[in-house]
Amino acid sequence: MSAAVDEAMLLARSEGEVPDTLHLYRRTAPTISLGHFEKVEGCVDIEAVERHGVTLVRRLSGGSAIYTDPEQIIYTVAVGRRSVPESPQETFRLLCGGVVEALRIMGIEAEFKPVNDVLVRGRKISGSAQVRRYGAVVQHGTLLVCTDYRRMFEVLRAGKRSPGDMTSLAEELSWVPPIDEIWRAMADGFSTALGVRFARGQLSETERRRAEELVLTRYGSEEHTRLY
Repeated sequence: MSAAVDEAMLLARSEGEVPDTLHLYRRTAPTISLGHFEKVEGCVDIEAVERHGVTLVRRLSGGSAIYTDPEQIIYTVAVGRRSVPESPQETFRLLCGGVVEALRIMGIEAEFKPVNDVLVRGRKISGSAQVRRYGAVVQHGTLLVCTDYRRMFEVLRAGKRSPGDMTSLAEELSWVPPIDEIWRAMADGFSTALGVRFARGQLSETERRRAEELVLTRYGSEEHTRLY
């Protein structure tokens, strides 16, 4: 459903049905989000995925596989093309700036690292991916709060990256802020980065209906997830 909601938000924004939108949420179970064109066998240890009960989903955007779990915050920003730079790289810089500002609010100094990461003391605390289609842009990413690195690196074929390359709010603050404080910092961070004021809302009826249809026709199917 989360992948379907991302596409429904993109379509609704491109058609002018909704304003620029920030969606914040958490997983209910550990999940690997596959890049749109990735081969499962090349980036995931299937045996470890089954052993740990990790769900696979194929997202709309490209890029590499990302492990997410309930101990991370996930964000999606859906905006019109006129709200962001024409350059994808500069759009990453702008929108990742929302995460950098959120971390500053929580007392952590962070920096944007091209192409699409946010680092704290040289260690990754947030990654993102982006798709530009239908006159709109969706960027989605993570903020590591208190993540199980052991499971992350067992299920992903991570290449040269290791747990020592990662960090989290829990590590940097030596405690985990209440979830409401993290939500608020993220909303305020993106508000500052984009120069806007957010109003609390919910998915439109059109977005909700499209997302449900997309689960049935695409994102909920094994054929789509495994690229059969």
